[in-house]
This record gives sequence, structure tokens and C-alpha cells, in this order.
Amino acid sequence: MPVTRLGRATRESVSGLPPAFWWLWTSTLVNRLGAFVATFMALYLTLDRGYSASFAGLVASLHGLGGVLSSLAGGVMADRLGRRPTLLVAQTATAVFVALLGFVEHPAAIAGVAFLVGMASNASRPAVQAMMADIVRPEDRVRAFSLNYWAINLGFAVSSMAAGFIAEVSYRAGFLLEAGMTLACAVVVFLKLPESRPAPAPKADAGPADAVGLGHVLRDGRFMGVVGLSFLIALIFQQGSVGLPVAMGAAGFTPADYGMAVAVNGVLIVALQIPVTRFIEHRDPRRLLVVSSVLAGFGFGLTAFAGSVGAFALTVCVWTLAEIVNAPTQTGLVVRLSPVHGRGRYQGMYTLSWAVAALVAPLMSGFVIDRFGAEWLWGLCAVVGTVAGLGYAALMRRLHGDEDTEGAAALAPRTTLPTDAERPTNADLPTDSDRPAQPA
Repeated sequence: MPVTRLGRATRESVSGLPPAFWWLWTSTLVNRLGAFVATFMALYLTLDRGYSASFAGLVASLHGLGGVLSSLAGGVMADRLGRRPTLLVAQTATAVFVALLGFVEHPAAIAGVAFLVGMASNASRPAVQAMMADIVRPEDRVRAFSLNYWAINLGFAVSSMAAGFIAEVSYRAGFLLEAGMTLACAVVVFLKLPESRPAPAPKADAGPADAVGLGHVLRDGRFMGVVGLSFLIALIFQQGSVGLPVAMGAAGFTPADYGMAVAVNGVLIVALQIPVTRFIEHRDPRRLLVVSSVLAGFGFGLTAFAGSVGAFALTVCVWTLAEIVNAPTQTGLVVRLSPVHGRGRYQGMYTLSWAVAALVAPLMSGFVIDRFGAEWLWGLCAVVGTVAGLGYAALMRRLHGDEDTEGAAALAPRTTLPTDAERPTNADLPTDSDRPAQPA
């Protein structure tokens, strides 16, 4: 029976992951369910406060700039202080600043607090990814990252719908509700998540892999190549929220038309992320990244030929499929290339690529559309996607055929499993022998 097969596939997709992962997953879901401010910030500033669209854009840019600066800082904190303290500090600070943002009135104060919100909220992301890599077996990581990505999109889809209703009642209530839910995430981390950072090796045994600084990350040519390619992919996907609405508006479509077309993205991710992950989980990551990069570029490229809401929705389907494949595969690759004691810094650098893309993409799309037309933007997306695909093919040639485990020979010097001395000391974290066996 199809229902029986679906139920079995769902059970297999969520089984075998440690309890700590599910508490981290719950924290992510709650955080995204309360992400109201990003949705109605522009409306709050222009409609409720009466500021100009230019000022709203400035505030959004400062929020993004805060995220750029905190990406690396959050990664360093995750490695030095630990994943758990970083999450507690970042989420508590986010709750405080978001609540404050609902009360400040002076333009300079609004801009300054928005910058602090961006810094605090983005600082937790490297710690989340590093903790997930710490507590999940290598062979389960793509599945774990996919489930986390699914939670992010499910939470965002619900919060986006709820934001409109909340804004009709009170914008300030939205700020306070997000602050409260973010604080609830910190409580979950405090009560349920033990520290997962691998214990440092004894001083006599310490080697180069145990002393990972930002300089080490920057000198890691293969990883920085992944960061550069990630930036290109992020530039493409950002066009769904910055280039696409502008292009549809210029073509005479209404905001409601754009909302209907782009809503397909969230619906497909929620519906397909788990089954697609089961299909790609043990497949060659090189091929997946090449195909998803090209598919993303040409998915946006097809937008140049769209003339109706239905046609735009079909193009969204194409690049959403690329997103579903690319996101967990690329995150898993970052973990494979990260030394055990540098996961926070490596995840911080990876997060930075997306934060910078979020700043550059609006400038790029606006310049290209104004000077050359939207068709050139979509053609550029196709070119960038092709370049990224070729880049992944060249960069991962030496990894071709390796299994997605930290024991792979090509990656052994960089990502070997923690020794007994390096494993988390908290008894609540499962060891390899404690974890359930993989389902048949």
C-alpha cells in the first residue's frame, strides 16, 4: 500500500538519530516558528512608523551586515567557549534585542538595534551546525542536515502566514512574541542540550589539527573553494526574494501574484525534502552538487521565458528542487572538510558566504535589471550556476568515489573521528555503541 510505504519511509528517515539531535531540531523549529520580524520589518517601518522605503532598506542592510560580522565571531565562540554557551548567549541576546526593537523610536536607535539583532541571531548558526556534526554519526549527517533544513522551512512558512495576522493586531506584539519564542529556544538548550564540543587532546598529543585558527581556515584552499562556490549558489537562490519580485512587478504582476508563485518554494520543500533526501543520502555528493548547481542556474534562467503566474510557479519548482538537493549535500561537505576541533570556525566561514551573498544579491539584481533588463539577470543566473557546477566538478575530483564518512582515505588527515579523549565528556551524549543501529 502506498500509505504503508510512505509510513515506513518516514520512520526510516527519522530513526537512528540521537535524542540530543531532536532537542536541537526542536529548538530550530521553535526559533523559525517565531521568526516574525524578518517578514514584516519593512511594513512596520514604512506603514506603522511612516519611514521611507530607503530607510527601510538601510535598516535591512544593517541587519544583514550584523549577520556578516557575527558569522565568523559565532564560529570562533563555538570552538573556544563551546556550542552550548554560544547558543545560550546568542539566543538570549537575540530575544533581548528583538524585544527592544519593538519599543525604540528614534531612527538611529532603530538602525542600531536592527544591526545588533542581525549580529545576535546569526551568531548561533555556526554553533548549531557544529553541534549537529558532533552528535550525529557521519553516515547520518546528510539526513540530519536535511531534517534541520526542513524544520527551518516549515517554521518559516508558518511564521510568514501568521505574521500578517499578528501585524493587523499589533506590530509590537509580533516583536514580543518572537522574543519570547527565541528565549524558549534558549531554555530548551539550557535544559536539554549538553555540551558537544570534543574534548581537547592531551597537550603531549596535540597536533596541527588541534590548533585551528581563522588563518588555518583561510589557508585551506579546498575548503575556501567550497566557500566561494557556496557564495555563487547563494547569489542565485537569493534572487527568489530580491530579483524575482522586482522583475514580476516590472512586468505588471501584483504582489499577490508573486506571493502565489514563490509560495510553491516552501510547499515543495516541506513536501519533498525528506523523500528526496532518502533518494540522495548515499549518492555521490560531487554529482549532486554539480547537477543541483546547474539546475539552480537554469531554473532561474527559465524565468526569462515566463509570462504568467503559472509559468513563474513552474520555474520556482525547478530551482526549488535544486535547493532541496544542494542544501544538505553542501552542508555535509563542509563538515567532511572540517577538522574536529575547528568545526565552529569552518561553519562560521561557510555561514559568512551566505551572509555576504544576502548583501550583494540585492545590489546585483537592482543594477542588472535597471541597466540591462530582467532577462539579463536570469541569463546571468544560468551562467553563474554553470560556473558553480564546473567548479564543484573540478574541486571534488579527488573526492570522487569516496563514501560520505569521515574515514574516507582522501579526507582522513582532516576529518578523522574523535578519539576517546576527544569525545564529549557529558554522559548524556550517545557514543557510537549507544546509538541505535541503522534500519535495514
